[in-house]
Order: sequence, then structure tokens, then C-alpha cells
Amino acid sequence: MRKPKKSILLLSVIPFALVVLGFILRKDITALPLIESSKYAKVDVLNVNNSLTSSSEYSDINRQLEQFVNKWNLVGASFCIAHKGRVIYAHSFGMANKEGGIAMQPYHTMRVASVSKLITAAAVMKLLEDGKLRLDDKVFGVNGILNDPRFLKYKDKRVEEITVHNLLNHSGGWTPRWGDHLFIKDVIARELGKALPLDVDDYIIFALSKKLHFQPGSHSSYSNIGFVILQRVIEKASGMDYESYVLDEIFEPLHIYDAHLANSWDSLRFHNEVRYYEVPEAEKVISFDGSKTDVLKSRGGNDVHALGAAGGWVISPVSLTRFVMAVDGMSDFPDIISKQSAETMKETYNGKFQPLGWRWVKDDGTLWRSGSMAGTSALVVSRPDGYTITFMSNQSHWKGARFPYVVDRFLVRIFDRYIKTIPHKNLLNIQNDRY
Repeated sequence: MRKPKKSILLLSVIPFALVVLGFILRKDITALPLIESSKYAKVDVLNVNNSLTSSSEYSDINRQLEQFVNKWNLVGASFCIAHKGRVIYAHSFGMANKEGGIAMQPYHTMRVASVSKLITAAAVMKLLEDGKLRLDDKVFGVNGILNDPRFLKYKDKRVEEITVHNLLNHSGGWTPRWGDHLFIKDVIARELGKALPLDVDDYIIFALSKKLHFQPGSHSSYSNIGFVILQRVIEKASGMDYESYVLDEIFEPLHIYDAHLANSWDSLRFHNEVRYYEVPEAEKVISFDGSKTDVLKSRGGNDVHALGAAGGWVISPVSLTRFVMAVDGMSDFPDIISKQSAETMKETYNGKFQPLGWRWVKDDGTLWRSGSMAGTSALVVSRPDGYTITFMSNQSHWKGARFPYVVDRFLVRIFDRYIKTIPHKNLLNIQNDRY
């Protein structure tokens, strides 16, 4: 019999040696860099469908939510509820696509409009923690982050005072006094002498060509353009495009794989993305790229992709709920950012400024973020008692940006009797790992 070669013998003892080494060093062998480890379990969102919450024990809450959806004539809507890190309810009502006869399911993805700002704020916090940004870094000017020649032709010298923090808490100096920059594309194209579609930089250059509406840092005024600028800040600081950075540094660690920056055309919806609907009397406009003259805003009229960091994300309600639990600073679900970063995002300076990414931080500690635009209405609420509630609809309502407040009041009204009493079992069925 031939003797085994020394190389084969050596290979055969390597695994044993690694185990012994791990024991000696009192470290789990799975912590070795050859094996991937994560504190977040992988979740297959496609397994989360209406059948999980269709039994009799959910009939009361299902009836309440369905009545609400029908009362407000929503084409489709999804609700997701988590408690102390566990997703305990996920159910959808109505249609994801009326024309295709596709019923809405919790795994369907949809645009979340300004809820995207919460995602962007988390990305900025990551860069702060990695030492690639500071909140007091100046954004414009020769010594600023965005000191490219195209951003140096500003009309108001006060833009040199704008910091990353100002952009995050809406104190950069812009108001919607003459319209929201992101929704006046034809005006901007005409002034810049450009043909549609516009680039993200075009919106920024246009904003810089006008005087600021107030002194940066003096107070808050809700502004989309500030977060569009943050998109370029994130790209400059990270060396990556905005979407890739968020996917790699925020969503990948959470094992969230159904999030994307939206496409503007109805025909370019992602797999499992819903179709969008508006009120019957919705006006049609010129398309974002100028190729058509009569399209709905939700199906090519608005440049949703350019909204990007301010309002461009598409995601499922289950994934969005897990993301919110990962940035709320609570201990029930491991955060993707530090405790200090989570607390910084909640800071309002005694209510004088907007929080960072969140829309409101209430006196009792409730965190609140809404999103509204043509074809979309969304709301996420993180309560201090450990409940996280997500609402998403593929239809905009005639109440516009006020509709998430209607949803919130309804959820508060039914909370104790219906939400609090549903079964608190983990729908994600993750064994040995609740996350």
C-alpha cells in the first residue's frame, strides 16, 4: 500500500488544529474570518404572506384594517407590526396591480417617499462612525466637501456656512416658498438651458443659483433639496455611489435584499413591486424625461429616481420594519448604528429643529416618519413600549401629505383593543435567533 503524501496528511490535521486553537483561545471556531457570522438572521421575505395572519385569532384586527382601507378607497395597503424585535403581524389588503389582478401581499415592495430620509440619515451616521464625515463639516466652498467646480458658482455666499448637520435637520436655508426644487423640473430645465431629464447635480446647481431663504442653522424648514445634496455628500465621503453604499453598509448587514432606488417609469418596476395609483381627478403632466406630455406623476411624471436620498427608495413593509428597529436606539433588536448615533438622530434641540431623518420625535419618545407623493403614502412609528408599526399604500390620497396623520390617529384608536391583543409569535420563524 502506498503511503499518503505528507501534504495530504498535513491537510487532514488542519481542521483539528483549528478546533484546538479555538478552544485554547476560548473563541468559537465560527468566529474565524473564513466563516461569515452576523447578529442578524437571514429572512426570506417571500415567505411572509397573508396566509400567516389569516386564521381566526387575527380576524378582529384584519377586519378593522380592511374596513379602514375600504373606507378611504385605497387600491391596496400593507400593515406590519413588530414587538420587541419580533415581527408579529404582516397583512395586506386590496390590490398590488388592479389591471393584472394581483392581490397585495406583505412581500410586495413599493415606494416609501420621504421615509427614504430616515435611510439616508442612517447612512450618514455610519460615515460619521467610520470617521469619514463630521456633522460640522462644511458642504460647499473651496474647503467644503462638494468643492467640485460645478458647485462653486453659487449666488449666496452664506451657502459656505451650510454643514452636514444643517442638511440633516432641514436648517440649510431653503424653504418651499417658490416650490419644491424636485417637482419643478421644467422650470429648472428652462433656466439652466438644458433638455430633460435632469441630473441630480442639476437640481443642486439650480438651488445654488438662487439666494437662500434664511440664514443656515437659524431654524428648520422642511426641504427635499437638502437630502438630495446629502446624496452627493455620501458619495464623496464613501467613494461609492449612494445606492451601493446604502445597500452594502445598511441593508446587507440586515440581510435586506428587496430594497432599491425606484425607477420613474411604470414599465420599469422591479420584480414584486406594486403598480401605483392616484385619485381619479389627478392631473397629467409632462414626463420626467420630456418624451411624453400626458403621464400620471406616479408613472413617469415625477423623477422619482432623482429624488434618491430624499424620497426614492422601494422596499417591502417587512424589510422596512426591520430597518426601523435597527436604527431606533432600543435594545430589543440590535441596531445597525451606535446608541450615540441613534440618540443624535432624535435630537430636536427642545423642539426648535427637525430631528435627523425622523419627521417627529414626540414628548413620550415615539419616533414618527411619514412619506407622501403621487401614488404613495407611507408611515412608520416606533413606540417606546417596543412596538413598531408600518403602513404602506400604493395609492396617494386627496389628503396628500396629511393622510399618514389620518392613519396614525386610526392606529392609536385601535391599539389597545386590537393591536395589543394579537398573538405575539414571531412570524419570521427564525430558530435560535429572534432577529
